[in-house]
Amino acid sequence: MVSVKSMAEHFALGIDIGGSHITCAPVTLGTQEIAVASLKRAYVDSKGSVSDIIEAWSNVILDCNAAMQDSPVRIGIAMPGPFDYEQGISYIRHQDKYDSLYGLNIKQLLADRIGISNERIYFSNDAACYLQGEMVAGAGKGYRHVLGLTLGTGFGSAIAHPGELRDACYWCAGFRGRQAEDYFSTRWFVWRFEELTGRKPANVKAMVDSVEDWEVVQQVFVEFGRNLAGFLAPLIREEGFELVVIGGNISNAFGLFRVELERQLRAHGLGTIICQSQLNENASLLGAANLEAVSRG
Repeated sequence: MVSVKSMAEHFALGIDIGGSHITCAPVTLGTQEIAVASLKRAYVDSKGSVSDIIEAWSNVILDCNAAMQDSPVRIGIAMPGPFDYEQGISYIRHQDKYDSLYGLNIKQLLADRIGISNERIYFSNDAACYLQGEMVAGAGKGYRHVLGLTLGTGFGSAIAHPGELRDACYWCAGFRGRQAEDYFSTRWFVWRFEELTGRKPANVKAMVDSVEDWEVVQQVFVEFGRNLAGFLAPLIREEGFELVVIGGNISNAFGLFRVELERQLRAHGLGTIICQSQLNENASLLGAANLEAVSRG
């Protein structure tokens, strides 16, 4: 009979932390399967105090881990930046989220609250975890040169080449006189829709659901696809990407900008495959759960 302890050694907790949520699930490392029945997700007040945030995160982790009946051998966390991923220190500030955690050792705070060694906790960039998951078990499987993008409240990016997978940090790249994130995140959609209609939507989903403004919605997404192609074309040439995988909440509207994006890339002489994430949020959970193995090389 296999003991509970040895069973737990085949698992890791994959955790995805966003601007307003935490998602956690056990992952079977041998098969790269997520225990969906044990997946936990909760809202987090990212503007709360240190104790409130750490408590909210820890409660979800402990609740999820209870399904494994033992302390996990490893915990992997996909975390937005800026962040010292090796030391576990947050440098997020002035992003309307997690300001109270600035300069603190999140790895140690979580270890103390959960009751495990901080050596069991691994952090990596959220976009890199997302791409790692897609490369292991999703859209990127079988490809060698891949760009992963996450489109949402921020603009995440990661690059995969043989023997290399890293955060690309394209969010702060220059584009049309501003940072790229100003064009490829929720705030651009909100700004552009308000500019055209005089009404400010709560988010991209609310904009898409605005049936009476459907022609404007279509126009906004065509412009977005055109802008994204203009940004990606020189990067694809430079890095030789075979595939671009697009995830994040905005990717739910992929069909509204895909045609224009591909058309514009063809106009640049590029036939790179553009596809939507196959795993969605599960990609980040898989990538995070594999962080210890990745750290060992």
